[in-house]
Amino acid sequence: MVKGILVIIDGLGDLPCKQLGGKTPLEQAKKDNLNYLASHGGIGELIPVKEGVIPESDSAILSILGNHFYSSYRGQLEAIGAGIKLEEGDLAIRTNFGTIENLQSKKVIDRRAGRTLTTKEAGILADAINAGVKLPCKFIFKNTVQHRGVLVLKGGFTDNVSNTDPAYHSSGNAISPEFKFSRPLDEDENSKYAANMINSFIEQSNKILEEHVVNKQRVKKGLMPANILFTRDASVDLPQLNQLKRWACVTPMPLEIGIAKSSGMETFSFPYPEMKDFDVYQNLFDGLDETIKFAIKTLEKKEKEFSYFYLHFKETDVPGHDNKPNEKKEMIEILDKDFFSFLKKFAEKNKIKVIVTGDHSTPCNLKAHSADPVPILICDWTQNNKKEFCEKTGKTGELGRVYGKDVIRLMG
Repeated sequence: MVKGILVIIDGLGDLPCKQLGGKTPLEQAKKDNLNYLASHGGIGELIPVKEGVIPESDSAILSILGNHFYSSYRGQLEAIGAGIKLEEGDLAIRTNFGTIENLQSKKVIDRRAGRTLTTKEAGILADAINAGVKLPCKFIFKNTVQHRGVLVLKGGFTDNVSNTDPAYHSSGNAISPEFKFSRPLDEDENSKYAANMINSFIEQSNKILEEHVVNKQRVKKGLMPANILFTRDASVDLPQLNQLKRWACVTPMPLEIGIAKSSGMETFSFPYPEMKDFDVYQNLFDGLDETIKFAIKTLEKKEKEFSYFYLHFKETDVPGHDNKPNEKKEMIEILDKDFFSFLKKFAEKNKIKVIVTGDHSTPCNLKAHSADPVPILICDWTQNNKKEFCEKTGKTGELGRVYGKDVIRLMG
């Protein structure tokens, strides 16, 4: 029987928004069911990794699941989540289809091709890349969901190379306006070789993408062409993760699937809805709706098979990156009405402990992750004192400051 449920709402934390009258999306949202869960337990603020660190999703989730890593292993985790079998020495790299003016000017237009690339389009482009790129090493390139993908260079590599993704050139929130090729981060010949292979892959794939009919059709429709592959978070080693054997994970996203699998969890997923008419936010709302339905169905069907569940809702992070606080507020309200109304009844019946938090803050006015704490609630059904679940009350809540690495222990 289920003893505990961990819900991570991606990018949940925020800062006061002018568009919402100086409130955060979580503060402004109608969230009776989240408040009910908070009122039957405690609230506080979560430091996902450590003070002053701007967490990426991989390091934050790894920490919340009981690990203590600050380095990125995202390439390996994304590859595992995409179903790629890795061997020792394989260099795994997260990729984005993006848009640049051209490789001569190196001007970055958008690092996600306007978020309008469909998974179907990405699959066609990936097939062309796999057929056309020639490297002196074996490689696997696989698209995952929409603009996302994974590149694996097979055998004998080092990961001491720089990112080419313009949002990951340096620390902080700045996005570089100019594309930069990968470079070795030391003088080792293996590092130089790895950077050369990445750059050759990017150059060759750029030529293929520039001429591909999918991109020519996109330009005719007024959409950004997916004419470059940005790379980041190269990794050759996967850390020994805290093993959670009685856990199940529900998510459609490859990173979270990879983390769950590597942590010993059983994973339950579904195909993410295909984008219709290139309406990015309608697709996100469709995805949120499907994730909610699938999560409820899985909890009801599998409640006797697992002791703990980890549920991840990705969509709320995107409006933070796009400075759309009203859309973020609406997504929180949908989660409260359609998912947490169910979870409240499901958990209260058998006094199942529930923890709800975010993996990091994504403030709308920054359009990026930040080091700000994230509110956390732990519902253990020992209290019944009216509370509001938001950033402000998290700062003064009875749980105080909670660190990511302690969340699993608090689950009991």
